[in-house]
Amino acid sequence: MLTEQSVRTLVNELQDPILHVPLKETDGIVEISVKEEKSHVSVKLAIAKTGTSEQLAFQQQVVDVLKRSGAESVGIRFTELPEETLAKFQANASKATGEEGLLSPNSNTTFLAIASGKGGVGKSTVSVNLATALARAGKKVGLIDADIYGFSVPDMMGIANRPQVRGDRIFPVERFGVQVISMAFFVEDNAPVIWRGPMLGKMLNSFFTEVEWGDLDYLLLDLPPGTGDVALDVHSMLPACKEVIVTTPHPTAAFVAARAGAMALQTNHEVIGVVENMAYFESKITGEKEYVFGRGGGEKLADELQTVLLEKIPLQQPDWNDEDFAPSVYDADHPIGELYGNIAQKVIDRT
Repeated sequence: MLTEQSVRTLVNELQDPILHVPLKETDGIVEISVKEEKSHVSVKLAIAKTGTSEQLAFQQQVVDVLKRSGAESVGIRFTELPEETLAKFQANASKATGEEGLLSPNSNTTFLAIASGKGGVGKSTVSVNLATALARAGKKVGLIDADIYGFSVPDMMGIANRPQVRGDRIFPVERFGVQVISMAFFVEDNAPVIWRGPMLGKMLNSFFTEVEWGDLDYLLLDLPPGTGDVALDVHSMLPACKEVIVTTPHPTAAFVAARAGAMALQTNHEVIGVVENMAYFESKITGEKEYVFGRGGGEKLADELQTVLLEKIPLQQPDWNDEDFAPSVYDADHPIGELYGNIAQKVIDRT
């Protein structure tokens, strides 16, 4: 028959799922209640971080241990350890959550956020083609589809596979030399993501800390348009980050995009340039350029943000290959692919 002491002995030997040290070292047992007549055990446990996949796995581990020892039912509540306790185990916690990797101050990875003020300006197209161009230039590149509500990167790059999970690590999918992770991999049949801000932040943090990126030169983030929760999370998580702002030539698009640039500057992110997308349409027959969305928005935005106009990208469809389908990626020798190669070199020079 289980007693409070026997429950304490059993649970004390289990390891905090984040710190990877026994609960007896963290004083992680807050409360224990045993109802002998019903063989019901109730425990309240303090762990390093709640609301994670590790917590769910740990919860099942606690239930299994106690039921094997005679409990017919188990109730568990979780809280987080005090900050002073976490500080004592900071080194172990950093190693367990991956903060010695990408998010470490000693990381050699350059974070590059691709932002826009509004949707529909081709920000994701710029993201996937810039990532591909950097990889073609010999750089080790990762791409996070951080537009969690409007994820589109896997489809744009023609990615049909899903990430592999080995142990507690997620291995991104590689395409065109770019390692990719996206919310699209974790939903079924293009289902909508109905989440509030804190849940989005936890998912984004998982993309940084639970994905096995390896040694990257650049990690690009395709941000949601505007200045909402995810953009705020990125700015708080990445104190050192470069940004490229995407706009169309239309004055209103440039005006709205300036807000995203201003947000970057206010959080000490460096705006390294502006890309003007959909700059014009050039007729294959006459060679005449039609400025469908007006002119001058890119230059105006670059001047306002005190940065440079990296390139003007015209309207033109990539060459599609049914055998190697990637509907939004331009070949290296495509005229627009060459423009992205120029942008990649400018990014390299400015970072």
